[in-house]
Amino acid sequence: MSANNDSIQKTLIVAVLLCLVCSVIVAGAAVSLKPLQQANKTEDMKKNILAAAGLLDSSKSVTEQFEQVTTRIVNLEEGRFATEAEVNDIKKLMGLNDISKFDQRKASQMPELSDKLAGSEDPASIKRRSKYAAVYLVQEGDQLEKLILPIHGYGLWSTLYGFIALKGDLETIAGLGFYEHGETPGLGGEVDNPLWKAKWVGKELHNEQGKLAIEVIKGEAPRDSEHKVDGLSGATLTSRGVNNLVRYWVGEQAFGTLLNQMKSQGA
Repeated sequence: MSANNDSIQKTLIVAVLLCLVCSVIVAGAAVSLKPLQQANKTEDMKKNILAAAGLLDSSKSVTEQFEQVTTRIVNLEEGRFATEAEVNDIKKLMGLNDISKFDQRKASQMPELSDKLAGSEDPASIKRRSKYAAVYLVQEGDQLEKLILPIHGYGLWSTLYGFIALKGDLETIAGLGFYEHGETPGLGGEVDNPLWKAKWVGKELHNEQGKLAIEVIKGEAPRDSEHKVDGLSGATLTSRGVNNLVRYWVGEQAFGTLLNQMKSQGA
């Protein structure tokens, strides 16, 4: 009986020690790999920004291509670029050394950096909106070539996260793409289809009267329409969600005031 107890005791000790060793190895691997994972995440985000703007070149490194892009922080409440003091406050609150690592999604969960939205304030169903956002400028000398804006909102099953790129006139869409969503493959998941994304290129945000006119419609848009985009076949709610989120972020509740300000300044 004693021999059996000793055997069981030894087995338990070995099992516990094995668990401890495995835990140390896993924890060590997680810590050592974290910088690499963060670097990969940053590079992937840069890749998606370039792709949305139609600037991604597979023959060059993402880092090299992103050198043409300038990151700016926008005060969404006032529709202007953030001051140096505001940027320093954001860095302090979020524990950042480099403002280019600003995470809008994280900021939207921080009460001091976000506002709760409800009802008519929230057509994109985002619930909370960060007071600040990072936008991306591509310039040729002093001339603005493209402006890339982060966008997100709810579709059928998920929140879609992506970017919309505008040409230098800040009216013409240069591209649109989503880098994260959980929509149904073959239906709402067709937001990733290059053919559908291409339908956005060249569309105009506003009509001749200056009213926001960009819209995803049910069915096919007229070929001569400057403002309407085909809805996704069999994905009415995802199409409606994309329509709502695009119109929200380029409208007066989000980036609209900044766009108007930049236009008036001849950006």
